[in-house]
Order: sequence, then structure tokens, then C-alpha cells
Amino acid sequence: MNHLPQLYFSKLMRAVVEFQLIEEEDHILVGISGGKDSIFLTYALAILQKRLKKKFSLHALTIDPQFTKDFPVERIASFCKDLSIPFEAVSVNIADTIEHTPEKNPCFTCAFFRRGAINRYAKEHGCNKVAYAHHHDDAVETLLISLLYSGQIHTFTPKTYLDRSDITVIRPLVYFREAEIRDAIAIHGFTPIPSPCPLDGTTMRQDVKDLISRWEKKDPQIYHHLAAAMRENAVGELWPKAQTRDEMLETYRAYKKKSCT
Repeated sequence: MNHLPQLYFSKLMRAVVEFQLIEEEDHILVGISGGKDSIFLTYALAILQKRLKKKFSLHALTIDPQFTKDFPVERIASFCKDLSIPFEAVSVNIADTIEHTPEKNPCFTCAFFRRGAINRYAKEHGCNKVAYAHHHDDAVETLLISLLYSGQIHTFTPKTYLDRSDITVIRPLVYFREAEIRDAIAIHGFTPIPSPCPLDGTTMRQDVKDLISRWEKKDPQIYHHLAAAMRENAVGELWPKAQTRDEMLETYRAYKKKSCT
């Protein structure tokens, strides 16, 4: 378990170098759910730890949201042990929180409490960075979700500093397509743990994933165009920002005064 194809290693290094994700003496906490993405991230970082000319440490953490009573933490622990990565699992009763706050979006609630638990653990254990397994497809989907459901042009960044917790979030897999990760996991023989989320496959993200897939069947360039739109230099002409009521009143008065002269 110490091989990564050169193409995959190059993509990993591109992200690490371009966005300066890993520095000397970093203590990185890896969020690992047991799914294909976080398993691959943990494996890739273990290889990078041996090959990168920077000294950094890894620690893995699983958050059990208690959606099921038989979450297979032991399999994840065994995987991390084979990679010589310290591992711990923490239970957070997110399922109960979702049940008692039905007025809130369950995906938002789950993500909020997961992030909170991970950041808290990182601070308590001296980790200055947290690594998540978000890949390129995730970033493109987030861009489209933001545009369609909130009217904002926004996606997550490869590196984000959280000033409240003094932790930096890194996403080393941002240049990997989801299909590449799926293929890599199949080669190495680890069977990903199915998501315990009761809404898995029915979320807003799944809808957007399906939408992009349908568009791609008509135009294979659709995905690449969406990906290009994530870059800062992709912003063209946009309308001015919407004015507040007071600003609009001031604009109206100035316009009316100008019209009368």
C-alpha cells in the first residue's frame, strides 16, 4: 500500500505546490469518513509524507454522526493502522439534532456540527491544518448549487484560513475528478463504507450532479466551461450590486434633482 500512479501523484503535487497547502512542521488532521474520497485522501497524504521534502505529521479523525448503530469504525481504524497514521473516532449525535430541528436544512446541520467537532479536535490536539477530501467535481457542483439556489457565484477554495479557530483548511484533491478516485480505490482493493446518511442520493448536490451529467451528454464541454468559471479571471460584465432602500432613495433624489435642472 505505497503506490500512486505518476499521473495521480502529479495532480496531488500540482495542488500542493500551486496553493501552498503543506508547509514544514505542519500537523494535519485528516477528516476520514470511510467513503472513497476520504480513504483516497488519507492514502495519498501517507505517500506524500514519504516523498515530499517537507516534514509534516498526519492524524486521522472519524466523526460518527450516529445515523446507524453499527458504523464500521474498526475498518477505518485498521486502514489507518496499515498506513501508520494515528486514528481516533468521535461520536457526535447529529442524527438527534436533525430530528429535533426539522425547520433547518439537514445537510447544513450535519456539515455545521461535523466541522465544529473536527475543528475543536484539531485545536485540542495541536493540529494547525485540517484536510478534507473535496475533489474537482465537488467544487464545480458547489459553484452551480450556489448560483441556482442562492443567487451567488461562489465555491470553496483549495486553501481557507479560519480566523476564529486559527486553523487552515486544505483540500489536496481539488484536481482529481471523482471517477479517478473511484478507479484508484478499486485498484487498491478497499471497499468504501457506504454513507450512513438517510438522505444519501436524494440531496440538492445529487440533483446538480445529475443535471451536469445530462448536460454533458448534449455538450461534452459543459463541465469544462463550469470549471473555468471558478477562476477569478473568469468574471466578465455583471450588473452593479443591488442598492438598499436608502441607497435607492438617495439615487432617486439625485436623479430627480438632475432632471429638474
